[in-house]
Amino acid sequence: MGKSKKEIFEWVKAFAVAIILAFMVRAIFLTPIVVDGASMNPTLHHKDRMLVTKIGEPKRFDIVVFHAPDGRDYIKRVIGLPGDKIEYKNDVLYINGKAHEEPYLEDYKKKNNGGPLTDSFTLKETAVGGETVPKGHLFVLGDNRQHSTDSREIGAIPLDKIIGKTNIIYYPIKDMKIIKK
Repeated sequence: MGKSKKEIFEWVKAFAVAIILAFMVRAIFLTPIVVDGASMNPTLHHKDRMLVTKIGEPKRFDIVVFHAPDGRDYIKRVIGLPGDKIEYKNDVLYINGKAHEEPYLEDYKKKNNGGPLTDSFTLKETAVGGETVPKGHLFVLGDNRQHSTDSREIGAIPLDKIIGKTNIIYYPIKDMKIIKK
């Protein structure tokens, strides 16, 4: 084999390895997603592009992407973990009887002219229908509580339907950031 053919072969081999590695990273660790709709406003906006991490268990207040019952992928915030008792009363989140602040909603609450952003409910009054989040499931809500299809309507989300967690907006470039809880 001549020197130029050998060099071409090495380049092809390097390119093939790069493609395989990129595929493995995407399949195993990271995948891109495009936000569709306004259910996560003001935190996320329609057409934001994000990276989803497929490593680790979701924690409370993480933003997750999951396969919804209607066959689409949804992006929402984890509010309840398995065994949690969830309640909203007077626009305040209670988890297992303890009030929790939601700093990611403060600006939205101010823009809501003093009205409640999240209507009062107990877990039993939602599609979950029980007193606590079932074992192996999560209770999720969109940050735009008045315009979000979430666990209140579709029920608790099985952990095996979770694609991963996300907190990195990479496009549009002017909005690039890491979202903190």
